[in-house]
Amino acid sequence: MKTETKKIIKVAASTLVLGLLFGWLLFGGSENNKTDEHQHTEEEIAGETIWTCSMHPQIRQNEPGDCPICGMDLIPLGDDNDSELDPMVISMSPTAMQLANVSTAVVGKTKPIKLLKLNGKVEADERSVYSQSSHIPGRIERLMVNFTGENVNQGQVIASIYSPDLVNAQEELFEARKIVETQPQLFDAAKEKLKNWKLSDKQIVQILESGIVKEELPIHADVSGYVTEKMVNLGDYVNKGKALYQIANLYNIWVLFDVYESDMAWVKKDDEVSFTIPSLPGETFKGRISYIDPVINPMTRVAKARVEINNKGLKLKPEMFVSGTVEAKLPIKSDAIVVPKTAVMWTGQRSVVYVKNTSAKGVNFMMREVTLGPGLGNGFVVNKGLDDGDEIAINGTFSIDAAAQLAGKPSMMNPEGGPAMTGHNHGGMNMGDTPNSKVESKKSVLKKITIGQNAKDALQPLFTNYIDMKEALTKDDMEGAKTAGAKILKTLEGVNMSLYTGDSHNVWMGLSSDLKNTLQHVQHFKTLEDIRKPFQQVSSTMIDLEKTFSPYNKSLYVMHCPMANNNKGADWLSTTKEVKNPYYGEAMLTCGEVKEEIQ
Repeated sequence: MKTETKKIIKVAASTLVLGLLFGWLLFGGSENNKTDEHQHTEEEIAGETIWTCSMHPQIRQNEPGDCPICGMDLIPLGDDNDSELDPMVISMSPTAMQLANVSTAVVGKTKPIKLLKLNGKVEADERSVYSQSSHIPGRIERLMVNFTGENVNQGQVIASIYSPDLVNAQEELFEARKIVETQPQLFDAAKEKLKNWKLSDKQIVQILESGIVKEELPIHADVSGYVTEKMVNLGDYVNKGKALYQIANLYNIWVLFDVYESDMAWVKKDDEVSFTIPSLPGETFKGRISYIDPVINPMTRVAKARVEINNKGLKLKPEMFVSGTVEAKLPIKSDAIVVPKTAVMWTGQRSVVYVKNTSAKGVNFMMREVTLGPGLGNGFVVNKGLDDGDEIAINGTFSIDAAAQLAGKPSMMNPEGGPAMTGHNHGGMNMGDTPNSKVESKKSVLKKITIGQNAKDALQPLFTNYIDMKEALTKDDMEGAKTAGAKILKTLEGVNMSLYTGDSHNVWMGLSSDLKNTLQHVQHFKTLEDIRKPFQQVSSTMIDLEKTFSPYNKSLYVMHCPMANNNKGADWLSTTKEVKNPYYGEAMLTCGEVKEEIQ
């Protein structure tokens, strides 16, 4: 019995061992396969490129495209292989650099030259403008020069005048001649009286020889030139000294350029200016600055720089608009490092660039703070922070900085580095109404002024023109925006000022002056960026206009883009709540929000 029991136990133990062995063979290998498969899948996921938005890091996609929030191009989120590198650098693969349009250049020292662009117009030389006046009171009997623009020569008879005083003076001359032997002084006094009225000795002799009183006195041109203004009509009665014509010599003219206050240090007397005129395509004119206004115009904040031009052939005509350039040199003895503006990221307090380094592990960029010198139009002088031979990113710096922020590396808005940002953040600006917000909303305090319906109707076309300008900018239509801007100026000229009295007159004068000064050179803007900058001021003025006078007969919406104006934000007016951003156009058409409704 005991022997049989032992046999049963041995058989059961053997069966258990064989079962365990069979189970391990059956399921153990499968588990290993699953582990290998899981590891392989993780490797595939890890190798997949993730695309994100530099402005909205919470967006993650596995393929390139546009950000669903702001419409910006997505950028590749690089592998975080920087742990083996300097913790201050951000590495980028060649593919990521190409997709982010990153390009670099080696900086070197050069002679700083600023290409300064100036706008202006042709005007007559003030020294050659002459007011042709009447030297005797009387009535205009004949006008030999009847229209503006007519050429006159010195000594030419341009008008004749009937003067009772002249008739009396001639009669006195004849009477004095009768007693010339006894009272010669009376005869001399009578002749002197006629000379004071600009009669020549020859004319006086002719009167004495004829013995007939002349009822009309011819007026001779004192100078040669072109009539720029006709001030009298046939039959007008004029007093002594009354101006009849304004005559200008247009063979020597002035070109007056507007020099903004910020550019005054760059413009000097004797600087050469090259300029073109839209109505004379293909021609370039040159001249040197002969005079600069010693004062700034308080309304336009510009000074006039004068260039004197010999206008042989009369190609240049007064009131023609011109666009000029000056190669202004920085007054320093040694060369300096100059970098393109696109290479610099500026926060208002700090300026940074990204320096490229190449190692065995690939390409990486390190943020470096620099001290900027004067701006050179398309570049900056770097006073401190870069050395001759450094290679820096000149395009795509925003993408590099965004990648650094996402990786928690030092960046423009976070110089110490830290966790990757999430949420809606426009370049580090705190857009929420939190206690720590550094962005303060400045709302102008406006006084509501009641005006009549006729006054409101006169302002309606301004809003039509403004909306046309805004719509053109949303479509990146530069010519359409320029045309609408010119229409705003034309509408301003046609507004009847007598419709506005008291406070409304003073306010309207200020607002209309702002619009005129902002848009005075709209036809000469060369790029969309040139138009979008003044459009910020135009929008601000139009918002003030609507809030003050309420001339628009429908609701208007104040829209806001926090990224415009170098991340300071800018507003615009819209007739609907639909966001169409005029400051970025097709690039970020839907970036913005409704700020308020004006009813």
